[in-house]
Amino acid sequence: MSVVEAAEQFLRLHRIAVVGVSRDPRDFSRRVFEAFLGGGYDAVPVNPAGGEIGGRPAFARVSLVEPPVEGAFVMVPAGRADEVTADALAAGVRELWFHRGGGPGSASAAARARCAAAGVAPVTDLCPFMMLPGKGWFHRLHAHFRKRKAARLA
Repeated sequence: MSVVEAAEQFLRLHRIAVVGVSRDPRDFSRRVFEAFLGGGYDAVPVNPAGGEIGGRPAFARVSLVEPPVEGAFVMVPAGRADEVTADALAAGVRELWFHRGGGPGSASAAARARCAAAGVAPVTDLCPFMMLPGKGWFHRLHAHFRKRKAARLA
């Protein structure tokens, strides 16, 4: 399965955790969280401080989310990815997407290895704005080229 197909599969879920959402409403992670909400997802903010983010209850870890989520979109620094992955897998989450924008992304070698050991093929190397409908022309153009590349590699 290509990364684009894996992302499309993830986007068929309904209830997802967005791990690493900032309390700062100007932060990029909040735009991603709001994009999932605007796309009709039951997006649950996950932030170590818990509390409330964007008017929704926030949980400190994926394993504490009630009712449970179907997938986890991970936006933490790569150094925290293995810890988040272990927690999500322990909670029974089998659909993971590690964010990657212009930088190195959230996936670490340890998190990838943990996923592989659990038989989970996470989405990596994609920004959700490339895949969510209704996003700007830049993201649509970037998605077009990613899909063409994925088709060539398949």
